[in-house]
Amino acid sequence: MNLSQKMLAAQKSGDYANLIREIPYAATLGMECETFGKEVVFRLPRNDTNLGNPILPAIHGGVIGGFMEMAAAFYLMMSQDAPRFPRIVDFSLDYLRAGLDRETFAECLLTRQGNRVANVTVSAWQSSRQSPIATARAHFIIR
Repeated sequence: MNLSQKMLAAQKSGDYANLIREIPYAATLGMECETFGKEVVFRLPRNDTNLGNPILPAIHGGVIGGFMEMAAAFYLMMSQDAPRFPRIVDFSLDYLRAGLDRETFAECLLTRQGNRVANVTVSAWQSSRQSPIATARAHFIIR
């Protein structure tokens, strides 16, 4: 089964675990996805290999950014009819507080979708959605 077929199967079933494992970076991070009706929440489990500062301990900023970028791409792919992975054009990330050594969640919102380009905002949090550790804006080519 090729990637397009796996995307179609995931869209049909609502289970994106196999598809996430097909993307090497997402699999390396241990990224997971849970759907609750139309709501999608991405999860980055606690993992020692994701630490950047072992003294705090805190998650490496690049891991947080990569997790958020992958979440935005998967979210956009989930919301499209075409079974293709979107290509990133621009990614702007604001770190708001330290990402401590615990599981992290991300939630995405499609802010605008045109014929070729889509904009997605992402919010990552740990203990409370009201206290995000980072926010991001991503632009993708979708055709």
